Amino acid sequence: MKPTPATPAPIRVLIVDDSEVVRMGLRALLGADRTLTVIAEAHDVASGVKSAGKHHPDVVLLDIRLPDGTGFDACRQIMDCSPKTRVLVLTSVADEDVVDNAIRAGAHGYLLKEVHGGALVQAIHDVAAGKSILDPAITARVMSLMRSPAPATRDALALLSPQERRVLALIAEGKTNKEVGNDLNLSEKTVKNYLSTVFEKLHVTRRTQAAAFFAQGSHDRQNGRL
Repeated sequence: MKPTPATPAPIRVLIVDDSEVVRMGLRALLGADRTLTVIAEAHDVASGVKSAGKHHPDVVLLDIRLPDGTGFDACRQIMDCSPKTRVLVLTSVADEDVVDNAIRAGAHGYLLKEVHGGALVQAIHDVAAGKSILDPAITARVMSLMRSPAPATRDALALLSPQERRVLALIAEGKTNKEVGNDLNLSEKTVKNYLSTVFEKLHVTRRTQAAAFFAQGSHDRQNGRL
């Protein structure tokens, strides 16, 4: 049946995971939702990139640990051969360095495999719609590792210029430098320069740490402490 405005075409998903059991589970979960369709599966970097180049999926569900490389390698190559494809990392690795590397590789979202089925389906829709997704557990983990008293957070964030705050707010949403540049009409190089300044002012070295600072500051403002 030809799609109509009332019945839009389902989101086309490619699953890249080395576990056959995981792939079967994801196919069953996503297949039960009429708004999604799994068009292909792959078990490693090579087959994942090949499938992406052949099918040009809307969203790729990508694991980080693959037998012939990493999800970072796959993400970069998929973005090269299918630029309009959105990549959503789905992994069991909850490490801020890995998250940072995934975002730098071009991933549009990062979720842990503990995510509930409904939340995963919603995340796929959000990523396909152009949003960036970061698992709340990741943000919470980083915040717990670097938790600072409210005054320290307030003083650090107060050092940021309005434009630096805008850049940081988008980074906290999980956006890449390129996406931030598009949103703010800045070059990717300019965004990198802003981020370097933000990192220096906040005394952090990673995007996830800066995002956690912003999240803590937002939490404090909502609770009347800023």
